[in-house]
Amino acid sequence: MEVTLLGTGAPAGLPRPDCPCAACATALGPDARAATALLVDGLLLLDLTPGAAFAAARAGHSLGGVRQVVLSHPHDGPAIEVPDGLPQPVRVPDGRELTLLTGHRVRALAMDAGGTGYAVTGPDGQRLLYLPPGSAPAGLENGAVHGGTYDMVLADVVGRPDALAKLRAVGAVGPTTDVVAVHLDHDVPPGAELRRRLAAAGARAVPDGATLAVGAYEDVPDVPRRTLVLGGARSGKSVEAERRLEAFPDVLYVATGGSRNGDTEWAARVAAHRERRPGSWRTAETCDLVPLLGEDGPPLLIDCLSLWLTDAMDSAGAWDDAEWASGGERALRERVRELTAAVRGTRRTVVAVSNEVGSGIVPATSSGRRYRDELGRLNAAFASECEQVVLVVAGQAVVLRG
Repeated sequence: MEVTLLGTGAPAGLPRPDCPCAACATALGPDARAATALLVDGLLLLDLTPGAAFAAARAGHSLGGVRQVVLSHPHDGPAIEVPDGLPQPVRVPDGRELTLLTGHRVRALAMDAGGTGYAVTGPDGQRLLYLPPGSAPAGLENGAVHGGTYDMVLADVVGRPDALAKLRAVGAVGPTTDVVAVHLDHDVPPGAELRRRLAAAGARAVPDGATLAVGAYEDVPDVPRRTLVLGGARSGKSVEAERRLEAFPDVLYVATGGSRNGDTEWAARVAAHRERRPGSWRTAETCDLVPLLGEDGPPLLIDCLSLWLTDAMDSAGAWDDAEWASGGERALRERVRELTAAVRGTRRTVVAVSNEVGSGIVPATSSGRRYRDELGRLNAAFASECEQVVLVVAGQAVVLRG
């Protein structure tokens, strides 16, 4: 089964008409995208968009053989003219299945935000899933997605990464599933930044006009198993870390800062972080990271190592010069060695956050300078055990490794 992507953009296309944003300004050439529409084996058209016939011709195909046109979502704006010879487009009711004479089966799936998803099975058994923009399948816990793992999923990965998490949770997306991002809008700058974000979710983007073989192996970069995200205050490092795991289910968010009873400003920070996280994530407030890293389980998001170090220095008495010299330094070094050894041996996916403090003003106190130095050492040791290291500056992620 082959799929030709006549368009891969949001319903308004990319760049959006009359939009002055930076993403639209740079969405040129191969990064320009028409509204998403898919042609399956030249027989089935998923979503009819303006210019579909010309897009098919540019990709070396004709719409003359199309036997069924289905729509996944309402199309705003002027009515779309149906090219001569094409069947009238229809929205298939949720749960209904169409069977084409060619042996293709098309099942309509309910979504959680309007629209209709379509599961398409080819004559030889290959399976693809196409989701509308801004939506995820509804009722997955009740078996709404049938038949096991899909060979290909085409979805709004940027707008609804949680849709991938839900599909992974029920086994509909597995390690061999080719996840292709469609409905791409101006939320992410096109080009390298888009590819980087999609790779972190185990997905990829292709240009308009690409023809893909469903079930064929694609060499998509592996999701890094261990990642360290560094950045200064309010740099966006926590958002970057959370974004890397929002397409995966059952993440354990490890908060190392504690509750700090009575500190209202800290409570507000914690609440903002919690509201931003997917509802399916669990939270553990602890600095005891070594046992967690040694266990099998879902991905860990550790936020953050700088607060872990504060706790470790408290335990070692490292703030006092005399205690530091009489054994505190050795105790702290051993804690760091235990942590990095656990990172080296872990089988879990880990994303850790830490502050980059070595480029600012030199602290005025010896304890402050000690903390700065030890955090630099901790960051370097932790980074040495990670496949990917990222520095976030002004919300922009710069890949240092991986």
